[in-house]
Amino acid sequence: MKRSVGKEGRKSHIIFPVYKIKNNITNVVVIVMIEVEKVIIVEGRSDYKKVKKIINEPLQILYTNGTISMGRLEALVDEHFLNDKEVYILVDADDPGRKLRNQLRQELSHAIHLYVDRSFREVETTPNHELASVLASANLKVHTDFLKGYGYHAGN
Repeated sequence: MKRSVGKEGRKSHIIFPVYKIKNNITNVVVIVMIEVEKVIIVEGRSDYKKVKKIINEPLQILYTNGTISMGRLEALVDEHFLNDKEVYILVDADDPGRKLRNQLRQELSHAIHLYVDRSFREVETTPNHELASVLASANLKVHTDFLKGYGYHAGN
């Protein structure tokens, strides 16, 4: 992963390596890079890990470690150019999650809000197939194995 530098010398959008091609005859390696235009914001590191293993497309996943100050939120928006990207909000269905969602809604009015079923309460405890379904319903690409239902992946 690297950041490209824009015309004004400031850091621009994050670019991820997608795949590497090696020509065995010439020993030349070409790395294909793409600019990431989608971002999912979650609450915690465990949510980040869970979403990361289900998603099957290059996107950026940010976690806030719970509710954040408006100053830190504004810095997050500026640092990651969130006003110029397709942003998805996926937070827990509890009081801290609702508070964070409201903060993010105020700062990122263009964001798409995704919801886990209240019976699971947390992104982390939502079964993989349920979470994959939520992400797929927002037209995000997921590993299809996670859409196969209960018990397909032991340990969620």
